[in-house]
Amino acid sequence: MSPLPFFVRRSFVLLALTSACRSGHSPLPTSMPTGSDRPGAMGAMTEQAPPQQPGLPEFLPPPAPPQPTATRISDLVHTKLDVRFDYAKQYLYGTAIITLRPHFYPQTTLRLDAKQFLIEKVALLDAKGAEKPLAYTYADLENLLITLDRTYKAGETYRVLIQYTARPNERKAGGSDAITSDKGLYFINPDGKEKNKPRQIWTQGETQSNSCWFPTIDRPNQKMTQEIAMTVESRYKTLSNGLLISSKKNPDGTRTDTWKQDKPHAPYLVMMAVGDFAVIHDTWRGKAVDYYVEPKYAATARATFGHTPAMIEFISKKLGVDYPWDKYSQIVVRDYVSGAMENTSATLHTEGLQQERRELPDKDWDDYIFHELFHHWFGDLVTCESWSNLPLNESFANYSELLWAEHRFGPDGAGYIQRRELEQYLAEAEGKQVPLIRLRYQQREDMFDSHSYAKGGRVLHLLRSVVGDEAFFASLKLYLERHKFKTAEISDLRLAFEEVTGQDLNWFFDQYFLRPGHADLTVSHVFQRDSLRVTVEQRQDSTFTPVYTIPVKLAAWVNGTRREWPVTLRRARQTFTFAVPAAPELVLFDADGVVVGTVAPEQDEAVWRYQFFHAGTYAARLDALQHCAERLGSDDAADRAVVLTALRDPHWYIRQTAAERLDKFKGEALPEVREALRAVAQQDADTGPRAAAMHTLAQLGDAEASAPIFRRALADTTSSYRIIGAALSALVETHQDEDLEPLVRGFERSQNIEIVQALADYYAAHPSADRLTWFNRQLDGATGVLAYSLTQQYGIFLLQLAPDLRADGIAALDILARTSPLFYVRLGAYQALFGLTETSPQVQPLLEQIRGQENDPRVQRFYEMLK
Repeated sequence: MSPLPFFVRRSFVLLALTSACRSGHSPLPTSMPTGSDRPGAMGAMTEQAPPQQPGLPEFLPPPAPPQPTATRISDLVHTKLDVRFDYAKQYLYGTAIITLRPHFYPQTTLRLDAKQFLIEKVALLDAKGAEKPLAYTYADLENLLITLDRTYKAGETYRVLIQYTARPNERKAGGSDAITSDKGLYFINPDGKEKNKPRQIWTQGETQSNSCWFPTIDRPNQKMTQEIAMTVESRYKTLSNGLLISSKKNPDGTRTDTWKQDKPHAPYLVMMAVGDFAVIHDTWRGKAVDYYVEPKYAATARATFGHTPAMIEFISKKLGVDYPWDKYSQIVVRDYVSGAMENTSATLHTEGLQQERRELPDKDWDDYIFHELFHHWFGDLVTCESWSNLPLNESFANYSELLWAEHRFGPDGAGYIQRRELEQYLAEAEGKQVPLIRLRYQQREDMFDSHSYAKGGRVLHLLRSVVGDEAFFASLKLYLERHKFKTAEISDLRLAFEEVTGQDLNWFFDQYFLRPGHADLTVSHVFQRDSLRVTVEQRQDSTFTPVYTIPVKLAAWVNGTRREWPVTLRRARQTFTFAVPAAPELVLFDADGVVVGTVAPEQDEAVWRYQFFHAGTYAARLDALQHCAERLGSDDAADRAVVLTALRDPHWYIRQTAAERLDKFKGEALPEVREALRAVAQQDADTGPRAAAMHTLAQLGDAEASAPIFRRALADTTSSYRIIGAALSALVETHQDEDLEPLVRGFERSQNIEIVQALADYYAAHPSADRLTWFNRQLDGATGVLAYSLTQQYGIFLLQLAPDLRADGIAALDILARTSPLFYVRLGAYQALFGLTETSPQVQPLLEQIRGQENDPRVQRFYEMLK
């Protein structure tokens, strides 16, 4: 799974903080970050934690209850479903035939997860299909307890038939930071009243939400085959796991599609989707590879998803285990409750992957696509036996992004992923440090954090460095083959590595998987009498965090030549000595960047500059750039030379960072800096550095010289939306936006987040009542992140209008705050209204009514903060 992008959840924290200060607004960033963002710390969106125990550091959470692996009393064998849908009631009418057997001990009863159903019939089916009614109890609307007709022994299978109605919207709302809703089955625009949104049905099973639409044993340590027959309107397409084995037209104008998967997988990986989709066909070794998108995106779908067959081939060869499922489909849906989900052979993606032609240069979705595909080995083929072992799924999928970047872009691409994910984990670690494998947690969704994803991926990279490439991938192959179509725990992974390498790796798995924290290293060195002494200190609190064993490479540049030594850090303070003929120009501990934690070298400014120009690796260049950029205020020519050189770096993110860090530059060299930025703004091959250069030029003044660049970009019909948004925002910021009305009108119907935010800025700078039509039309069609962002910009716009002109805008936000299916959009609309209370008294009663109607406890907690 790829959870909701972190920058969205981060904005919710800002929302709460800024609202508490009555500022009323917390806009999202103006562009989506490149790459697949992972979950981070978000304390405001989690349950109130109990008081910290005395003597524990703040980053250690209080003790949580133990979470053992679910006891297997009965085993799922096969599930056959026949379902149809009621759009008006948002019900599913289903018949389930479930084949089971006792796991070991004889059984006279069966417990199934079935959440908020109406149960119409429970019966035993004999070999000929004859029904025998069974007694059952279902008092809590969660656990269906069935009395079997006799005692069944291990190895004996039996079939239970259940007729039921699933009512997902009648369950109490729930969800988490990573998966914002847990009702399992979703009807999108069921009454067709939302003009710009398609009518769809889709499901989301992880963690244990598929039991909201079919009865099952909803635990990750179950495996079953399945068959699902969906009766739908004939105009709609369907998708599920496995292969479409039949499609039958019915006399009433409907159609019944039957999908069958004959390889076992976990219940949470079952999926369905229904809607009006264009299907773009591809293949891999004769297997169907299909992309389902809304018809208007059919022409660009291959540009987004087209690397998929090459990805399947790359993974199959890299792991030595061929893609094991019968087909691979990817489908994009509206109003999805997370980022993406690796349903077996049928991955579901959020709507951001549907792109117009001018969006394509701005966002490469390969990270998300590859992450979910890699799950089809780690997660689907071999599944974590409990949520405590979630890193066996998510750490591998996270690390796979580096493997693909390494393959596609080389060392710099891998370095970018490594640094991005390490920083994601370190940000979370400031307030939370827990083991990767957590036998205790408060709720299942707590596991979907930057530990399971980002830290876990970095630990796997370190493990690869420790054992070597050949042994690393041989061990993964053994693990997959030994546990295919089964479940596993962390010790199974360790044993596979130990069998391949012949090493005892308990030390590694204990330190990095089973204990919290990370290494916090400082590095110093001295040169005396042809001897280089490098001292490394581990500064993390060893009371709660290990003193790590870390095998790394240490590199030194002596007389311009790089020398390298393998070293292993084992103690809290350790000194390594090497014979060298002269004082080194640069010393790099952890030259390959594999340490899971921080490395702080003690070196002077000249060394940082030498590092940028000579060290070579992505991480070393980025570190040096960031350090030198901090000193730009001194107008030091040498530091400025580093940053200006970085504007021409081979990697787009280093160029973008350099452009961003020049935004406050002052000094005699300002004309030189502006000229360098203008070159980037016009000529860079990537839209991120170009947009950053435009934003920085707007900050640095000299608007008349830069305005023609912005205007040309805005008028260029080939410019990407990121460039259009950056150019328009720069013109607004530099007050060079006169006479833009004809150009602006050409983008008014776009729902691209870059364009919408730039137009919102423009309209806020030129407020008038007729702009309300644009905002309301955008709100009517916007979904997801765009809808949230737009509520914030709308609030800013309304504040610029006279109070007597705000009625239509207040009414639109009021409706959104009451009715949006996405909790964070309701929050955004409420916050925008809250910012108007001081100048629009009629808003306060509306806020009280909205609070009274809200049932989601996450939203209610925010409302309490805003009173």
